[in-house]
Amino acid sequence: MSILVLVDGWEPAPWVRALQAAMPDERIEAYPDVEDPEAVEYALVWAAQGETLDVFPNLKALFSLGAGVDHLFGGNTLPPVPLARVVDPDLTAWMTEWVVAQVLLHHRQQLQYSQQQRHRNWQVLPQPLAREVQVGLMGLGELGRDAAGLLHKLGFGLRGWSRSPKELDNVTCFYGADGLDEFLSATDILVCLLPLTPETNGLIGRSVFEKLNQSGPLGGPVFINAGRGRIHVETDVVAALQNGVLKAASLDVFEVEPLPQESPLWDLDNVIITPHVAAVSDPRTLSKLIARQVRAHRESRSLEYLVDMTRGY
Repeated sequence: MSILVLVDGWEPAPWVRALQAAMPDERIEAYPDVEDPEAVEYALVWAAQGETLDVFPNLKALFSLGAGVDHLFGGNTLPPVPLARVVDPDLTAWMTEWVVAQVLLHHRQQLQYSQQQRHRNWQVLPQPLAREVQVGLMGLGELGRDAAGLLHKLGFGLRGWSRSPKELDNVTCFYGADGLDEFLSATDILVCLLPLTPETNGLIGRSVFEKLNQSGPLGGPVFINAGRGRIHVETDVVAALQNGVLKAASLDVFEVEPLPQESPLWDLDNVIITPHVAAVSDPRTLSKLIARQVRAHRESRSLEYLVDMTRGY
């Protein structure tokens, strides 16, 4: 019996080493160097194609090597086995660090101060209090809840939106299409942590930006996206940043990655760009979590963080 590492665009060797350290008695293989496809019981996957997975007839479960699972959908027909997401405290902490850092950079007007520095301009800008700023979180799962906890401690007002009803301490929650406009209307900093599904694909565009609070204490709304790039409409993001509907943005994810050299986003001085690094999967940590899951499954216990295949997350 063996456990497979099947990753597209990543170097598999660190995953093989980490998994072997976490499960020294198991045979760990990396695609395509598989001795016996029928012996593969579990697969750690990133951006794998369904037809590739079809050659392993005795798969018992799949583990997605990322917080999201959209990389496995999009036309793929996956084997009829359980698919588990990665929910890792370190991954969650990294995401919260990035989100909070971006919120603070915009709240404390660092883009403007950096521009002033380049021009040797000493000018104090009016600074609102954190409690005067409403941060709106789209996506209230593990990542959204953790970010909300730290943002609350910093004093920000918090609003949240999700597809289905949620309740979070210190967060005014809205849900569904009927609650979206009210959620947006008082939001000063919009943070996207949604999973990519058919329902969220292209969800955030011009109509969303125009409904944000245009007269808030920051002088205009800010958009922050660390979810998935295809949730926002990039041409609408650019237009909103150029015409003032958005004051600024922080983007870690994009419709096409790496972000093409010809993208106008590179040249805008009111956007912060990071190369999909808000939360990076760490082989050492995640291999320990997956080893625990495999042991549990072999002992006939249920896997944690199973994906609802009908909803895509």
